[in-house]
Amino acid sequence: MPDISWVKDLVRYENEIEESGMVDINAGFDSREEIIRQSYDFMFELKKDFIDYINAFNELKGGGMGCVKVYGISNTKSDFMLFRNGYKLIFRLVEAGRITISSRSPSANITPGALVQESQEQTSEEELLAQWGAFGELKWTYKNQILNPDYLVRYYLSRFIRESAK
Repeated sequence: MPDISWVKDLVRYENEIEESGMVDINAGFDSREEIIRQSYDFMFELKKDFIDYINAFNELKGGGMGCVKVYGISNTKSDFMLFRNGYKLIFRLVEAGRITISSRSPSANITPGALVQESQEQTSEEELLAQWGAFGELKWTYKNQILNPDYLVRYYLSRFIRESAK
């Protein structure tokens, strides 16, 4: 079913007019509320797509070692993480309209002839930004280019699986 939240807003506006008998000329599209709602929707859709593809990967792999797991991140509404063999790929809604994607990989600092030093994580971070298009359409971008969520999931999952392979 298509998103009808904007229709609900119209009905709520109509009801307020009927109850109060006054027209609010400032009422209508609330861009701040819309970008918040669409940011969460985009994150939930990304997580769902990752879960679908990861389930297929794990099933085809046959389970056991090397399976990819998806975790929600505590104290957040929509953030999530992919995990495999110590590698993490974290999707974080930093603010409405801004998502960061960070990868963290374990690395041990080993000096020849010395004991293994404490493990450190190497990190990198990329950013997705929302931009308003024509007629109030929100477009997600990567480096100022409009992105296709299907290709985003394919790219990051493929890269994650290759980098986390042992």
